[in-house]
Amino acid sequence: MPRINPDLLSILRCPVSGAPLVQEDDSLVSTDEETRLAYPILDGKIPVLLREEGEALNLETWKALMKRHINK
Repeated sequence: MPRINPDLLSILRCPVSGAPLVQEDDSLVSTDEETRLAYPILDGKIPVLLREEGEALNLETWKALMKRHINK
């Protein structure tokens, strides 16, 4: 899975909460615990940061993802 350029990822934000995003496989996941939205990445390089495209993650899944990404 191609990675989003780290410089680009550092400026992208969740369109709902304004929180930073982390990449998990073919999605960008909001670091905001209230929204817990995952946005698709098309063709490995095009993030679709639209509220309508965000998939809400359950709390347990989101916490596991954040533990992997935030505590690196």
